[in-house]
Amino acid sequence: MSHNTFGHLFRVTTWGESHGAALGCVVDGCPPGIRFTLADIQSELDRRRPGQSRFVTQRREPDQVKVLSGFVFDEDGETMITTGTPVSMLIENVDQRSKDYGEIARQYRPGHADYTYDVKYGLRDHRGGGRSSARETAARVAAGALARRIVPGLVVRGALVSMGVKDIDRANWDWDFVGHEDNPFFTPDPASVPVFTSYLDEIRKAGSSVGATVEIVAEGVPAGLGAPLYGKLDQDIAGNLMSINAVKGVEIGNGFEAARITGEENADQMRMGNDGRPMFLSNKAGGILGGISTGAPVVARFAVKPTSSILTPRLSIDKDGAEVEVRTKGRHDPCVGIRAVPVGEAMVACAIADHYLRHRGQTGRADA
Repeated sequence: MSHNTFGHLFRVTTWGESHGAALGCVVDGCPPGIRFTLADIQSELDRRRPGQSRFVTQRREPDQVKVLSGFVFDEDGETMITTGTPVSMLIENVDQRSKDYGEIARQYRPGHADYTYDVKYGLRDHRGGGRSSARETAARVAAGALARRIVPGLVVRGALVSMGVKDIDRANWDWDFVGHEDNPFFTPDPASVPVFTSYLDEIRKAGSSVGATVEIVAEGVPAGLGAPLYGKLDQDIAGNLMSINAVKGVEIGNGFEAARITGEENADQMRMGNDGRPMFLSNKAGGILGGISTGAPVVARFAVKPTSSILTPRLSIDKDGAEVEVRTKGRHDPCVGIRAVPVGEAMVACAIADHYLRHRGQTGRADA
């Protein structure tokens, strides 16, 4: 199985399966001199970690990361400094229950990649989906934690902006609330918590699932990152986000809404700012024009489908072509979009870090 690597200069290869001994990543192309601590990586993994509320899978994984290579310790014995060689990180699996998947070893779960994997490779790992499991995204989050430290001043934040038919009120947007301990949904709207709670409790108790929309905002992105045609920044952001399990749609900036408005409404007008730099009066473009960053915040949204593993019996077939009803047991997210928030942040951070290094390599400059 090829295609386990993404990026050009900041290249990330992930490895491991949902029910294997461990999973992890190798980051090749990380510049020397990047300073980080184990806590910097672990704090991001803790945000994605399962079992933190009744609204996510109850699989109990501590997701403790180990950094195996590509660094030396500073004199304080805690801060790691990258050497420019591959950075390898490992996360052990400790709570696999492969027996939960015994009944579907030969059955194709509707909505899953079981059938397509079998058609392509002639076999599949039925234990939690193997590489197609959302468990794989832990390695991406680890890589993204490192990517965030490459671009000076870069801040990448994400939020869940809709769940099923329930939307947040953008007038209540509060970034500080996204990480609050009383907020299990990564929502920026405090008023949406009781709404999402009641809604998802009904979905969960029915043994079903629901989709979600996640918005990622990257601030501190210098103007000039990306290239026309086949090296566009938004192209790679969209590709990175589409590679996340269960993602079925991506939009940049105004996205699909741009098809419903006029040119006057869509164009981001410009003026000179008080600091002598160009500024945009709006950001319909999501911080990217012609595939190149404008210096405005980069904004991307992605749609996550409902978790395909549900208790409701669904019609399918097995490997022998027999018609069956599939009811998936095991521990699953009733809304996988919740834990997709830190994953989306990581994938956007990786794309921006990669383009930052490409820009520096092509122009000789670290800024525009």
